[in-house]
Amino acid sequence: ELDKLPDSIIKARGLRSLGNILQAVGDSDNSQKFLLQSLNIAQKLNSSRDVAQALLILGNSAKVNNNISTALDYYQQAAAIAPDNRSKLSAKINQFSLLIKTEQSASALELYTEIKNLFLVLPSSRFSVYSRVNLAQSLIDNKLAGIDYRELGEILAIALKQARELKDIRAESYAVGQLGHLYEKTNQFSEALNLTRNGLNLANNIQASDIAATLLWQQGRLYKAQGNQQAAITAYSQAVDNLESLRQDLVQMNPNIQFSFRDEVEPVYRELVQLLLQDVDNLNPQIKQQRLEKSRQIIEGLQVAELENFLRAACLTYQSQPIEQIDKNAAVIYPIIIHNRLEVVLSLPNRPLQHYGTKILPEEETKIFNQLRQSLNPAFLPSEVLPPAQKVYDWLIRPIEAELETSNIKTLVFVLDGFLRSLPMSVLHDGEKFIIEKYNIALTPSLQLFESRNLPPQQLKALTGGLTEPRQGFSALPAVDTEITQISKLIKNQTLLNEQFTRPQVQNKIESAPFSVIHLATHGQFSSKAEDTFLLTWKDRINVKDLGKWLKSPSSNLRNREPIELLVLSACQTAKGDNRAALGLAGVAVRSGARSTLATLWSVQDKSTADLVTEFYRLLTQDGINKAQALRQAQLSLLKDTKYQHPYYWSPFVLVGNWQ
Repeated sequence: ELDKLPDSIIKARGLRSLGNILQAVGDSDNSQKFLLQSLNIAQKLNSSRDVAQALLILGNSAKVNNNISTALDYYQQAAAIAPDNRSKLSAKINQFSLLIKTEQSASALELYTEIKNLFLVLPSSRFSVYSRVNLAQSLIDNKLAGIDYRELGEILAIALKQARELKDIRAESYAVGQLGHLYEKTNQFSEALNLTRNGLNLANNIQASDIAATLLWQQGRLYKAQGNQQAAITAYSQAVDNLESLRQDLVQMNPNIQFSFRDEVEPVYRELVQLLLQDVDNLNPQIKQQRLEKSRQIIEGLQVAELENFLRAACLTYQSQPIEQIDKNAAVIYPIIIHNRLEVVLSLPNRPLQHYGTKILPEEETKIFNQLRQSLNPAFLPSEVLPPAQKVYDWLIRPIEAELETSNIKTLVFVLDGFLRSLPMSVLHDGEKFIIEKYNIALTPSLQLFESRNLPPQQLKALTGGLTEPRQGFSALPAVDTEITQISKLIKNQTLLNEQFTRPQVQNKIESAPFSVIHLATHGQFSSKAEDTFLLTWKDRINVKDLGKWLKSPSSNLRNREPIELLVLSACQTAKGDNRAALGLAGVAVRSGARSTLATLWSVQDKSTADLVTEFYRLLTQDGINKAQALRQAQLSLLKDTKYQHPYYWSPFVLVGNWQ
């Protein structure tokens, strides 16, 4: 068939496929570029089918990036030019779902009539079944005046009838499950459960783990609504197990398994933790411990799932280690944000897990976050940091103050969630002191860590690189020269500065020699999108995925190399206005495979950064000082300096991974 097509059409379709793949793996910039090229070729050839397909995928891309008006425009164009009913229907249903979500009721109702008319001329097929189910789902989740649930039941009944006539078990499972969802919405829980079980049986018969995961979540919600907590926990746990088994398909965006992480994966984990912690303190000690242990595992599982979704790649898995094996003087604090509450699980060495929580409304959460981040700016007085910093301390630390002291805790390790990731824990304040004046601080996605080698200082070898001059619209960092010079006095190093600090040069150095430390003093940004997480070089950028590739490169002559001990990124910042941007920091840490990563939550004045980093390395090269201790003492050295007492200068430095 390809032999009969003009080369230009083959090229247009190839570019469209490439754009679709790049969209799936999160590279939206290149995806957009190739899709627009495909659209341009198709338009020149007047191939309405190919134009419509390119417009539809461009609409999907805009929708994923939350560019609603752009997505609606693409869908409208696609529907107008599509030469066949199937393409028209795809575009119109996508357009319809956005119109409902954005409460454009009049336009949605008008489009609904057009969609119903298209259904009348559409032959029975899996596409027809899925289209009806998708339409019904949009209306179940977003009620539209003028369309009642009975009408949605009729749409789903036709979909179910068609699926059975086609003997398409997957389509039947999907339709039955959505009918169960409709009954759930109308509070007919017994009927909803029966339908959900039927859908689950069908999905399990054909090993459709993706549909089963969604239906198990639905089953869990139904049991919860009926007050059957244990059955709900079992169903939710099975849903999480299914999502775990789908990890490879989810991160590689298998086209047959399309999950929205925010809408269909993340809530399952959070709602399960909410169930596990409900009244947990009133249970007998053994069951309480089981529930808290499972909560901790689910919290860590969510962290890994988020990072994999961010990286579009499976994370390395290591052996999970009990905290007492890592550090007998550390406490691990697991806060998790769920509906109107902040729940916290505390892990102390050789002690039962503990739990405490606070009621926090989303508006209070937003207010405190904004107050604290805003006050961490030298334009504000240091005293203005204290009220919000004390509030977060009250949430996370106040309930366990006495316990930490009696347990001789020296290090607090946080597995942070949500907005807390973008707040420096070192700035929490007890009313008299900053927490950094009492404890070492570290962050980690989980207790699955690389073991630290505790290399003698004389064995440390660093690759240092950075920019002192303004490049690509970013300001100069003159103190980087001092920073790198001071490091070279303390540990052996090779340096790439300014013109030498290019992407190919960094790659060549990393792949050709074993370094225990990689220190990059350059502008960079952490974002919730992997493609927007980067480090600046002389004339290009190093993306988050690059470091991982280079450190594990099969072309490297260091195939059995040890993971690097420490990755330092000393002038980066989290993307403004992106409340999940700190995912980028964790993503860099995990992708690099470094045992520990030291980075900044915002770009700090480079002179104070040079002072802190120099002191950090000076301490690190002393026997008996671990990374968390070295960072704390370096931060305190700025806090005690009258020029840099404001938390803006010392608090953004965070240590991620193994703190030893």
